[in-house]
Amino acid sequence: MKQSDNTTPYNACEYDNNVRKTIPFYELFHAETIDLVKSLKPQAKTWLDTGCGTGYLVERAFVHFPYTSFVLADPSEGMLIEAKKRLQGIGTKQVRFIDCAGSEDLPAKLNMQPEVITAIMCHHYLKPQKRYDATAVCFDLLAPQGLYITFENIRPHSREATEAGLERWKRFQMSQGRSLSAVEEHLKRFDKEYFPITIDEHQDLLKKCGFRIAELFWYSQMQAGFYAIK
Repeated sequence: MKQSDNTTPYNACEYDNNVRKTIPFYELFHAETIDLVKSLKPQAKTWLDTGCGTGYLVERAFVHFPYTSFVLADPSEGMLIEAKKRLQGIGTKQVRFIDCAGSEDLPAKLNMQPEVITAIMCHHYLKPQKRYDATAVCFDLLAPQGLYITFENIRPHSREATEAGLERWKRFQMSQGRSLSAVEEHLKRFDKEYFPITIDEHQDLLKKCGFRIAELFWYSQMQAGFYAIK
């Protein structure tokens, strides 16, 4: 597999065209996130999207939250370039960027207390201690009663279920026109280039970081969405 300019298997300029062929229900991750914020934090003044990728979530969220100030961060310069292109029509008072920072590096670069923090499909690239550090930083940065939302690839509880999940994932990608060799290369990344944990482990991690509420709110195949309240 070719070298990418970020932690995903695709270069940033190719990401949007490829991720929907790779991740089942990818569009729903963003729709469900926005709906949850509308339900729990409809008057949010500040929203941090860490691991923002190409800025797709903020582009969609801005339609529903035109008076919210959005801050975007990502460790990949390539992703940030794409996000800045996508969001260039929104004024700088409502969208600003933190250059090349993963979640665990944010405290030195951020002077604010967002009411919402989102981390969509980014923390599963981190090994256990780094994942804890990244989640703990998000907890520390949040305003009191703040809302944290994350989607990640997850690990089923048994080897058999994991094998079944990977087979379904293979069949989905093949149905989207991806070649067998590309699909097999992608599935080899499991536990090598990203490090999924179980739903129970996700909720335990959120509670360990200090969140008083930690809930699963979306789950399908090998991906899940969680929200937590400080």
